[in-house]
Amino acid sequence: MKYLSRLPALLLTVLLAVPFTAMHTLPAAAQDITVGSKKFTESVILGEIIKFTMTGNDIETAHRRDLGGTRILWSALLKGDIDIYPEYTGTLRQELLKGTDTHTLPLLRAALAKQGIRMSAPLGFNNTYAIGVTKETAARYGLATISDLRRHADFSLGFSNEFLDRGDGWPALRTTYRLPQQNVRGLDHDLAYRGLESGAIDGIDVYTTDAEIAYYDLFLLQDDRNHFPVYDAVILYRADLAERVPGAAATLTRLEGTIDAARMSAMNGAVKLDKKSESTVAAAFVTDRLKIAATPSDSGFVARLWKSTRDHLVLVIISLGAAILFAVPLGILAARHDRVGQCILAVVGIIQTIPSLALFVFMIPLLGIGGPPAIVALFLYSLLPIVRNTHAGLRGIDSGIVESAAAIGLEPGASLRIVELPLAMRSIMAGIKTSAVINVGTATLGALIGAGGYGQPILTGIRLDDTALILEGAIPAAVLALAVQGVFELAERAVVPRGLRLKSNG
Repeated sequence: MKYLSRLPALLLTVLLAVPFTAMHTLPAAAQDITVGSKKFTESVILGEIIKFTMTGNDIETAHRRDLGGTRILWSALLKGDIDIYPEYTGTLRQELLKGTDTHTLPLLRAALAKQGIRMSAPLGFNNTYAIGVTKETAARYGLATISDLRRHADFSLGFSNEFLDRGDGWPALRTTYRLPQQNVRGLDHDLAYRGLESGAIDGIDVYTTDAEIAYYDLFLLQDDRNHFPVYDAVILYRADLAERVPGAAATLTRLEGTIDAARMSAMNGAVKLDKKSESTVAAAFVTDRLKIAATPSDSGFVARLWKSTRDHLVLVIISLGAAILFAVPLGILAARHDRVGQCILAVVGIIQTIPSLALFVFMIPLLGIGGPPAIVALFLYSLLPIVRNTHAGLRGIDSGIVESAAAIGLEPGASLRIVELPLAMRSIMAGIKTSAVINVGTATLGALIGAGGYGQPILTGIRLDDTALILEGAIPAAVLALAVQGVFELAERAVVPRGLRLKSNG
């Protein structure tokens, strides 16, 4: 029993560490405004420009970058987790407000107002979709328009995952042009260019201000049936912003009409090709165009690593600690009651089959963006290994031992505490170790919904084709997984009776 009593103490120590760790991840001061941006370079640059424009007018502003796709940003704006983010009129009409009459800007503003959202005037450039191929492919197959693709049913197409499901994306494009291609795959937008260059795919969707168009010397097929709408860049913000932060809405008007397509493409190129940071490029723009003194907010490697580590530890410690406290009792209940046990194992098993990214996104309507939805998703993912191993460890105990405990007068609770749990502890700890390693790895996806951690440099590295940034997140995540496993190896020595350890080692 003395060995078993150490387990709650260890768990309590872990959970008491959470407030201390979380305290150091909070911003030093509350921000007046939170700006969001999507997971592509142009959106991040625009988010930085908005932030610098606000701070230049003495409005404290934070920027939550790389928050996944359109739906995540839109939900966050409606819920109030962010106050502002850059969007495109085509996305609003074809995706977010589909089925609503929004063919003019006044109608579009009226539709947004019904949801408590306001929209700036266009920023000055149209970043619509196009289908891009290499110039070699265009010349070889005589391609000039999207209609020409009808002659090449065997073409392999690679589209961003969002484009595959958009109202103006692949399904509608295929219908408009009666395209016969069947080999169509979804992949990250930034990786698609490399797939096109290597010859793995023949055509991709591009944004017309992408710097990679010139870098890879691509040929854009003419949209001869005018399928793609105008995608004027605009700024969306919450209607209550003017009341909460006087001057904020007026400040945004300074950006209207200030960025033409050439300027935006050049800024994208400065980040993607010249390897400048989004913060540096945005600061240069507001200094030159708006005459606002701006200092880039770039962090050094050590500062970035420290912040990523703190954020990641908070996600792992809270979610894993809670999972242990819930999963062990669930495993005990499953082992004691067959019918209930089957239900418990089925439920945690079903949760484990839900794609991890989908589970993270499912939490946004309930908990918003950031740490809370990521922690709940990680908690749910951590249950199965612990529940299953607790159940297996208890059910694997020889029935004669349990009967002997009853014969000497031990009540069921005492038998569980003194006899069964110590005997099952090796199996339970094995489940906890498995869950911990899975948790550390899966937590990297939390960056997609603003939870930070080691996923942030990985996502940024993929977007910028920067291997060093990818490794900045991947290597520490692997080291942390090994460290966590080592911690629980030591914990196992503390909670597993010495005699059982010797027996196993022998």
